[in-house]
Amino acid sequence: MTTNAADGRRPRSIGAYLVRLSLVLASLVVLAPLAVVFLTSLKTSEEATDGGGPFQLPRNWLNFANYVTAFRDGQMLTAFGNTAFILLFSVTGTVVIGSMTAYAIDRFDFRAKKLVMGLFLVATLVPGVTTQVATFQVVNSFGLFDTRWAPILLYMGTDIVSIYIFLQFIRGIPVSLDETARLDGANALTIYWRIIFPLLRPAIATVVIIKGITVYNDFYIPFLYMPSENLGTISTALFRFKGPFGAHWEAISAGAILVILPTLIVFLFLQRYIYNGFTRGATK
Repeated sequence: MTTNAADGRRPRSIGAYLVRLSLVLASLVVLAPLAVVFLTSLKTSEEATDGGGPFQLPRNWLNFANYVTAFRDGQMLTAFGNTAFILLFSVTGTVVIGSMTAYAIDRFDFRAKKLVMGLFLVATLVPGVTTQVATFQVVNSFGLFDTRWAPILLYMGTDIVSIYIFLQFIRGIPVSLDETARLDGANALTIYWRIIFPLLRPAIATVVIIKGITVYNDFYIPFLYMPSENLGTISTALFRFKGPFGAHWEAISAGAILVILPTLIVFLFLQRYIYNGFTRGATK
């Protein structure tokens, strides 16, 4: 009997050990490249090219000259400003359009309702690259090419995921709230703005974080629609280091750290909203 009990505990101990081991390995896979980039950003040009290996420690841990070079010559301040401008309008537009669309789909019955939902699903299956020629022609015909409004328009109009996130939350809001408000004389817009929208705070936080990180890290759209140097974003400004700093990996690494820091700080402070938002949306 004692042997059987020991054998019964053994699989659980092995399973717990494997879980911990997988977590350690996953952490190493994520943290190792970041550690290499950080160490390289503190090295001089000679240290970065002397063949000492990526994990070689810098001689001077207070060498921030590469950060100054990346910030000044890479026009990072302008890139941060352009990125913040695009983020503000893109995320705000996504929240408003996504929540209003989800509210209309859930609360109103119309003939093309199933067709609209089907088209949303089809849109998620179509690769965005296949429609870029037509999209570029449309944006150019509006006179938005090489302006900050081109990516803003594209980011606001191509986010199907946010609609489904809002839709899951709205389905958990009782319809009786709408009916009570209508008895008091409120119209559909008033119900949405004063009743539905305030109750969507967890979903709004989730969409803001996910959309914000997506826009912040996107390279393709800013690179294609804003080729001017004074309209560079964080991602395109970092890409331009391949020119004057093509062989200076220490400057490229410093620029990468400057790009990573804002999203890392925001995620550490707001990560619970992401997990709570997905969990609550899945259980509604």
